[in-house]
Amino acid sequence: MNNGRRAVFLDHASLDLDDLDMAPLRQVFSDLHLHAQTPPELIIKRLQGAQVAISNKVPLDASTLAACPDLKLILIAATGSNNVDLAAARAQGIAVCNCQGYGTPAVAQHTLMLLLALATRLPDYQQAVAAGRWQQASQFCLLDYPIMELHGKTLGLLGHGELGSAVGRLAEAFGMRVLLGQLPGRPARSDRLPLDELLPHVDALSLHCPLNEHTRDLIGADQLQAMKANALLVNTARGGLINEQALADALRSGHLGGAACDVLSSEPPQADNPLLAGDIPRLIITPHCAWGSREARQRIVGQLAENAHAYFNAAPRRLIN
Repeated sequence: MNNGRRAVFLDHASLDLDDLDMAPLRQVFSDLHLHAQTPPELIIKRLQGAQVAISNKVPLDASTLAACPDLKLILIAATGSNNVDLAAARAQGIAVCNCQGYGTPAVAQHTLMLLLALATRLPDYQQAVAAGRWQQASQFCLLDYPIMELHGKTLGLLGHGELGSAVGRLAEAFGMRVLLGQLPGRPARSDRLPLDELLPHVDALSLHCPLNEHTRDLIGADQLQAMKANALLVNTARGGLINEQALADALRSGHLGGAACDVLSSEPPQADNPLLAGDIPRLIITPHCAWGSREARQRIVGQLAENAHAYFNAAPRRLIN
């Protein structure tokens, strides 16, 4: 127990739904302050005198860091670091650690769930039953929507790190063939197909790559047109990887067999987001929840505690700055 170290979690409710064990953090910090949310005008006030800031999505920019001279460590309760000014933290001597790999089982499971739901036309059949159409059928079953078997089909993966690899293993368990795509801005590899070669061969495409200047709008109108008619598209990575208007147009035209996204270009999304229109067929949207199993969120708590303990014992882990 380190009574001299004050830690402030600025957006605790983004992680804990009153179902997590916070003991690992309390064992590192006896002076731990948990705030469900922190509006911009209270960030600096709450961090005064704190050596450690814990944040999921609360921004910590250069002016905020400059106003908090006691800060020594920022613990990001996520993988992405875009909410922290890393250059300013470095200049001020503040270490920054993130969490990694905590959501792999949950996101891989969610990805396959979306792929299965598209392939089996689950939303359409569920809505048909709710509308009473099965009860009115002339035979024992209702087969109004074509069902795709994943067995024997080809899945393309864009991104083959820990998460993409996990999705590939699950897809192979369903009897799918997995092809890997070459990401722009990275050295060419013999086991990766250029995007223009990959797309015409896949029956389904799943995105697991970061969003950067090379990958923004990676999947646009031309790429969608290059895919097979009735191919499926799943995105559990970042919304900006797909041109949303192009995807809406492709689904309305009937070219794609379906698409499913757990992420959108801005979150929470604006009401006028092209993919939230009510007339887009064969589209599933989930609210960036793929990562959110209790087990995954508890792993984040554990990693936050590990990162803090390691830093204060001069052996930092998951240090990104």
